[in-house]
Amino acid sequence: MDTKDYIMKGADELFCQYGFRSVTMDDIARHLGVSKKTIYQHYTDKNDLVNSLLRDRIVSQDFQMKKRLLESDNAVQELYFAMEDLDFLLATMNPMLFFDLQKYHPKAWRSFMVFKEKEIGKKVRENLQRGIAEGLYRSDLNVDIISRMRIDHMDIIFAENRNYNTFNYTLIEIMIEITRHFLFGICNNEGQKLIHKYDKEILKITNKDNN
Repeated sequence: MDTKDYIMKGADELFCQYGFRSVTMDDIARHLGVSKKTIYQHYTDKNDLVNSLLRDRIVSQDFQMKKRLLESDNAVQELYFAMEDLDFLLATMNPMLFFDLQKYHPKAWRSFMVFKEKEIGKKVRENLQRGIAEGLYRSDLNVDIISRMRIDHMDIIFAENRNYNTFNYTLIEIMIEITRHFLFGICNNEGQKLIHKYDKEILKITNKDNN
C-alpha cells in the first residue's frame, strides 16, 4: 500500500467512527503516526481528502453492484445481497457521517447525490424490470414511481436518520426493515416465497435469528 492509500485508509477509519466534522488533520496524522506535512504532500486539505475518499467509495460501490448482479440467482436475491453489502459498509459507521458530509463537505455530497440518482437509480430500475421479467415482482408496478420511492429510502436512512432512534437500532437494522417492507410491496406470491427463504440468512446479520 502506497502512502496516499495508507492515509486514505486511516482517515476512513476515523471518519467512520467519529464523523467528518470531529476529525481533524492532526487527528489523522496522530492515528497514522505520520506528520501533517506528509498528508499535505498528497492531499491539499481535509476537503480534498474527503472528496478523494468518496470518489474511491463510489467506484468500489459501483463495482460491487455490478458484481452482485452477476452473482444473484434472481432479483430478490440481488436485493438481499445489497443488504449484506450494506451491513459491511455500515458496521462501524457513525450515524452522523452523511449529515456531516452534507453540511460540511458540499462538493463530496454532490458527488454522492449524482451517483445515487444516476447509477443507483439505474440499478434500481433494472432490478425492478428484472423482477417483473422473472415473474417475481408484480406485473402492474409503475417502475418510475417505485424506483423513485426506493431511492428516497436512502435519504431516509442516510440524510435523515436522526428521525429514527439510532440508540436502539443500528442503521443496517433500519435499512433491512425498510427493504423488507419494500419487497413485500413489490413481490407477487412467488417473490414472497423467496423473501421468506432469504430472510433466514439476513436475520443472522442482526442476530435476530432464533433458530
